[in-house]
Amino acid sequence: MKRLILAGLCIFSLVAFTSVAYSQEVQVGSFSLSQSDEGYSLHKGSGERVASIEVTFPKSFNAKPEVVLCLSGIDGEKQTNLRVVLKASSVSRDGFTIQAKTWADSKVYSVNGSWIAVAPAK
Repeated sequence: MKRLILAGLCIFSLVAFTSVAYSQEVQVGSFSLSQSDEGYSLHKGSGERVASIEVTFPKSFNAKPEVVLCLSGIDGEKQTNLRVVLKASSVSRDGFTIQAKTWADSKVYSVNGSWIAVAPAK
């Protein structure tokens, strides 16, 4: 009986240690950029224009995470081509910057989306 309990504890400890060792920290959030934001210019003029927003993680990561951006909504002028690129820049353990870029004659009134940050496995 003692061997069975000891074996069970060993297996439990091994499984717990393995899952912690291979776990990844994940944080998610959403963002919105629009013409009502200060400095937003994606709806004006022509040529390359960039709008950005700073994101601070709710909890700092132990290591620099990988960040993925997902576009969930866009409002643009229908008389022109709709062009937009999203980029995560200046990624650190504490946060990052979301950049939305358009170019040529595109008029983008707002951009909405989500982000996911995943720390490397330990």
